[in-house]
Amino acid sequence: MKRKVKYIIKLENIKELSPQEREELKEVTEKFAFRTNDYYNSLINWDDPDDPIRRIVIPTTEELEVWGKLDASNESKYTKVHGLEHKYPDTALLLVTDVCGIYCRFCFRKRLFMNDNDEVARDVSEGLEYIRNHPEVNNVLLTGGDPLVLATFKLEKILKALAEIPHVRIVRIGSKMLAVNPFRVIDDPDLLKLFEWFNTETGKKLYLMNHFNHPRELTKEARKAVELVQKTGTTMTNQTPILKGINDTPEVLRELIEELSFIGVPPYYLFQCRPTAGNKAYSTKIEETIDLVEEVRAKVSGLAARVRYVMSHETGKIEILGKTNDLIFFRYHRAADPENAGKFMIYKRNPEAHWFDDYTELVDEYKVEFQEQTV
Repeated sequence: MKRKVKYIIKLENIKELSPQEREELKEVTEKFAFRTNDYYNSLINWDDPDDPIRRIVIPTTEELEVWGKLDASNESKYTKVHGLEHKYPDTALLLVTDVCGIYCRFCFRKRLFMNDNDEVARDVSEGLEYIRNHPEVNNVLLTGGDPLVLATFKLEKILKALAEIPHVRIVRIGSKMLAVNPFRVIDDPDLLKLFEWFNTETGKKLYLMNHFNHPRELTKEARKAVELVQKTGTTMTNQTPILKGINDTPEVLRELIEELSFIGVPPYYLFQCRPTAGNKAYSTKIEETIDLVEEVRAKVSGLAARVRYVMSHETGKIEILGKTNDLIFFRYHRAADPENAGKFMIYKRNPEAHWFDDYTELVDEYKVEFQEQTV
């Protein structure tokens, strides 16, 4: 029998929360939208107030602390037409929906969910036309919201339209659905047929960019969904932010990226949590997180260790490379400005930094070289 997952958008329907907790969290949900489902809630240990799955989906009053910006990476700067961002020459982001399977409390696009927006499918016609008119775009990322919230026939229309554009060679789907509702895949053979068609009949390649944040999300149902998608020829990867109280210990992070590599979903990026409004409780200090990432990398195979620790900054994707006693090292993995492509940067350390903008003392390379020679 198919599993009917029940979605929940009101705290009063979470029977595990006390009346006092619901009242305390009311102000939070009035500001930042709330959405979960009964499957994902079943992964929570409700006896543990610090349960990591609970922290992912259940609001906390800490979100009311004033910190950050709603558009921390200034995505609006790169919005070319309604629902399309074009930041790097070969890659376009098509925002196909404003809804997710759950609303992660640390979401960097929570601005999309603040006005009771229940519009599942966006009009992507302008975005598709933009892609048709830009032959440099060979890579399209479907995002939102979560594209797998869309009915399969709606997703099919988008994939078929992209398949007809000769210069588009890769389509990526960014989704947390396999973690929050794997039955979306398990119980929909039409979705699997669509994926298989795209990979075998179009001469193009489909990637599913998963968002597993904690090893407890890798349930037997999630693993089954992964297996089914893999059989369609779809390439799978995973990306997650480093999240305080969720995956910021060596034991948890190692288990997460190692298990993902074991099931053929290799880790792609570990993100520094963006300084989005409401996210301070989830953000870790960069210089402590470097140590965490390197400790874990040293204990896993190369397939898991190849994950990159990065920030999605307004100016590009900045890889966080390492540090010495006094200095920290960055490199542009992708740069919005071609002049910054591959640029290597050295800053004086700031142990309290949560974001690239917290570093202000750029060190001249020749000065560093001279200092090293004199040590």
